[in-house]
Amino acid sequence: MTTEAEKHALPAVSLAAMPGRWRATLELARELERRDCAGVYCASFGDGMGLCEALALTTERLAIGTAIAIIYTRHVNDWAQSAATLHELSAGRFHFGVGVSHAPVHKRMGLQTGRPLADMRRFVDELRAVPRAGPMPPLVLAGLRDPMVRLAGEIADGVVFANASRRHMAHSLSVLPAEKLADPAFFVGNMIPTCISDDIAAAAAVTRKILSSYVVLPNYREYWKAAGWVDEMAAVERGLASGDREAVSRALSDRWLEDTTLFGPAAKVREGLKAWYAAGVRRPILVPSSTAGGQMKAFEELLAAF
Repeated sequence: MTTEAEKHALPAVSLAAMPGRWRATLELARELERRDCAGVYCASFGDGMGLCEALALTTERLAIGTAIAIIYTRHVNDWAQSAATLHELSAGRFHFGVGVSHAPVHKRMGLQTGRPLADMRRFVDELRAVPRAGPMPPLVLAGLRDPMVRLAGEIADGVVFANASRRHMAHSLSVLPAEKLADPAFFVGNMIPTCISDDIAAAAAVTRKILSSYVVLPNYREYWKAAGWVDEMAAVERGLASGDREAVSRALSDRWLEDTTLFGPAAKVREGLKAWYAAGVRRPILVPSSTAGGQMKAFEELLAAF
């Protein structure tokens, strides 16, 4: 049987359209489709739903989705109408990935939130009850720690992680119902920071900088402690307590980066990707960055690597 890793020339990727670069982003997506990319998943910053709609109209075969849309930023009726529209425009290629995001984002945007699990359950119930929206796309929940992953297995059509621990993935997937794991249509994705460079130290520095913004979040630190990275997270917390951001960065060991990201020469990244498939992630979603430029340069390096 052909595996997910063997079906496509390129793995799935995360994509965002920044102001002034929408046309360039759509042309990149068309090139990804020509290269038989496994999918394009649009980030929560920027207009992810708008980008998905543009992708639905400018591509023909490419799998697309949000990874993720923040449930609090629109009324559920609006989400339902948009999701159903995308489902129809894409001819079933769209996955609606939703999540609760994080407290700093809520604060910055002035969002009123409750308890994440209760909020998500209510959102899904209300989304599916919106009248006259039309057929809905597969619904994928952003999960990290066990309770939200378990909820995804109960009420959704998939789960998408971000910055997950590869060695902890078997445990995370074990909380899903056996029948969901046995169903090839059940979406299991993970957003993986990726930096391709022959300069391994420089590539590690890029991914370390990216993840430095996540280790400040308590829920992520608790997740990584559960994954066995207790010493690293303890060192992070000492750095945060003292206000020493350099100490926070130093706490992120190369071993930890190897478990959570992909970095280094192209061959090393390709081997790391195989390990993610072997860990049970059906749809690894690479989030490209570069030691030598921005998003477009990172995609240039990614296309060359695959």
